[in-house]
Amino acid sequence: MKNTQKGIQKRMRWLAPLAAMLLALTACSGGGGNNSAADAGTDQAAGNGSEAKQMRDVSVVLDWTPNTNHTGLYAAVDQGFYEKEGLNVKILQPGAGGADQMVASGEVPFGVSYQESVTQARVQGVPLVSIAAVIQHNTSGFAAPADRNIKSPKDFEGKRYGGWGSPVEEAVMKSIMDQEGADVSKVEKINMGEADFFTAVKRDIDFAWIYYAWTGIEAQLRNEPIDMLYVKDYSDSLDYYTPVLVTNEKQIADDPELVKSFMKATAEGYRYAIDHPAEAADILIKAVPDLDPKLVKASQEWLSPKYQDDAAQWGWQKPEVWKNYGDWMGSQKLLEGDFDYTKAFTNDYLPAADAK
Repeated sequence: MKNTQKGIQKRMRWLAPLAAMLLALTACSGGGGNNSAADAGTDQAAGNGSEAKQMRDVSVVLDWTPNTNHTGLYAAVDQGFYEKEGLNVKILQPGAGGADQMVASGEVPFGVSYQESVTQARVQGVPLVSIAAVIQHNTSGFAAPADRNIKSPKDFEGKRYGGWGSPVEEAVMKSIMDQEGADVSKVEKINMGEADFFTAVKRDIDFAWIYYAWTGIEAQLRNEPIDMLYVKDYSDSLDYYTPVLVTNEKQIADDPELVKSFMKATAEGYRYAIDHPAEAADILIKAVPDLDPKLVKASQEWLSPKYQDDAAQWGWQKPEVWKNYGDWMGSQKLLEGDFDYTKAFTNDYLPAADAK
């Protein structure tokens, strides 16, 4: 994987698959915490005897290919935090239907998602529930090579934006351009296709939406300076949680102890990544050897302090963040129904002992 630009691409396409997700929910059984032997099982369960038999196979599905957003999960496996909770955790990459569909249908009990897709899913009756904010503040934004001289949203005018045609892209762009009296219709929109950021800006675009923790850090390592406009800096409503960990309502109802145990170990994993970024980077590199070690190490160093940031504990979600973003989506006509933010997330399964 070169960068998580394609992760943004997949996130921007969350509108279309939701109808298919609803159909899948009627065809799949929901909520099981145990998974088949094909889906679960790591070296943690390789031992013999009654202790090994008591281990519970559990899967968690990523939103995209592994990157430093996911380091806490890999650390929790490597450091034995899941094993201590009696869990034999398998980390999966998403299938064709995506992580949200896999979790909502009960194919797997846990996954990585985003606040925007959970919000859209909830208004369409998809029972996803966010159980932790992986990163406390939104680290995404619009980025451009420094030679394009894009220093503010006003400078988007007359430039070429590389995206994927999602309604949320133009809505966010319009929101921050409106604040400066700029006209979003003066931005030329170009479909990036499968190109990554670095290829696209050399080919036919001036700027794109990226996660700084990966693509921005890669730009530093490549000595290709960029200007970064974080969307959260222009609106409190755009400082939403991305990514989040999710489960489904049935899983919570049927087996809340599994959710609690999973989150206890996961919080320990992210705490380890916060306190030991270099060692955590090595864990991710070992687990996913195809990754660029220099990029992983630099990204982890930048991202580790941002997992918890100014929150009382890792994973904490504020009601106002869910309300503000839901209200913003509604104001932009991005929702097709009423959104009850109080049911979209919960902090109930975060371990109190994790607070610092």
